Amino acid sequence: MKKIYLTLFVALLALTQSLHAQINCNGLRYHDFVFQDSSVTNIVYGSNVAANGNNFSLKMDIWMPKGDVEQLRPLIILAHGGNFLGGSKSGPDVLQLSKDLSKMGYVVASIDYRVGMTNFPFPGPDSTDATEAVIRGLHDARAAVRFFRKNVATSNNQYRIDTSNIYFAGVSAGGFMALHLAYLDNISEFPTWADTTNQPGLTGGLEGNSGNPGYSSNVKAVINICGALGDSAWIQAGDEPALLLHGDADGTVPYGSAQIVLLGVYPLLQVDGSFSVNHRLDQMGVTNCFETHEGQDHVPHMNDPAYYDTTIVLMRNFLVHYVCGDPLNCNYTTAVGIDENHALGSVLPVFPNPNNGNFTVDLSRLAGSDFTVDVIDARGAVVASYTGLGNEQLMIQENLNAGMYIVRVKGNDLQYIRKIVIQ
Repeated sequence: MKKIYLTLFVALLALTQSLHAQINCNGLRYHDFVFQDSSVTNIVYGSNVAANGNNFSLKMDIWMPKGDVEQLRPLIILAHGGNFLGGSKSGPDVLQLSKDLSKMGYVVASIDYRVGMTNFPFPGPDSTDATEAVIRGLHDARAAVRFFRKNVATSNNQYRIDTSNIYFAGVSAGGFMALHLAYLDNISEFPTWADTTNQPGLTGGLEGNSGNPGYSSNVKAVINICGALGDSAWIQAGDEPALLLHGDADGTVPYGSAQIVLLGVYPLLQVDGSFSVNHRLDQMGVTNCFETHEGQDHVPHMNDPAYYDTTIVLMRNFLVHYVCGDPLNCNYTTAVGIDENHALGSVLPVFPNPNNGNFTVDLSRLAGSDFTVDVIDARGAVVASYTGLGNEQLMIQENLNAGMYIVRVKGNDLQYIRKIVIQ
């Protein structure tokens, strides 16, 4: 009965939040790098028994936009790769994503989870060992989601999370976790060869026993980067939307449906990669975006800046549809980055910087064309706006609070965006 009351309390709290505050989608927030830097906190979100029988403390790095004053922010929980044998919450496959997404205004929780497989390396893991590794990761993922809802209910929402905007993303093994979190949602779907009743660290049914019981582990959508699902038949109409990114020459995790061979040595079990997951999502009418990295092997965003750029842009496009209501855009558009939009930076200086609220925007190179200059605060709100003909220097005098601002100039069918600091 206590769990029922607690669940009702959390639901009422979330409803109250939605009535009194909403996600702020004005300006560039969630679309570009609005914030110059991020801050990170390392905390414990749960614990459970690992594959080696030892108790494992579950930790996450919580990345938050530095200087942000917004009270309700979307949360992305991000899981690293590593074949369920290794990897880290600060590994190269997730570190830059964590930093960049937080600079766009998101709170990002990069999680560690239990890794390791029974019988690895000798005599060698089998399908049972691999399945149990996925279930351990799934249980830890659910505990991470529940951690934030518990924090809202019991710790005054210290991370300022909008619990109606929680997303789960993962790379490789983390992509497995994202897909299983979304689509392995019935206890009858659990593979029968995995002992989830008697084996320590695997008990607890769908939710597991990794911490923060009594709170929902539901998410709004998932992002899978080069992961796979045990069986795409688990996907049903009404399930969570997904963004899928995968190389069609992936030699680590199958692009379609095939047996996965761990480290190219240990044959494990049949899985459905992103191609097959996309096909089933389309069949069931579940909204999804699918990007094939043609000719690419596993996680190309780690080694090629062009694929990293594609990955972060598609994540941005997918997320702002659900966070801000933008039209769903499954295609690569423009690079993310407030200093990358156009090459006007050298011809439209803003000075002095830092300043006290009095500064100048040099518009002389706009050759008399119409211009709009907006000053945007850290919450994404336009706090001052000017229009006119761009043939002179625009003097701006505003009584603004100290902090980081964006100056956005539009003219001659171009756009220039510049960070400034008001002291």
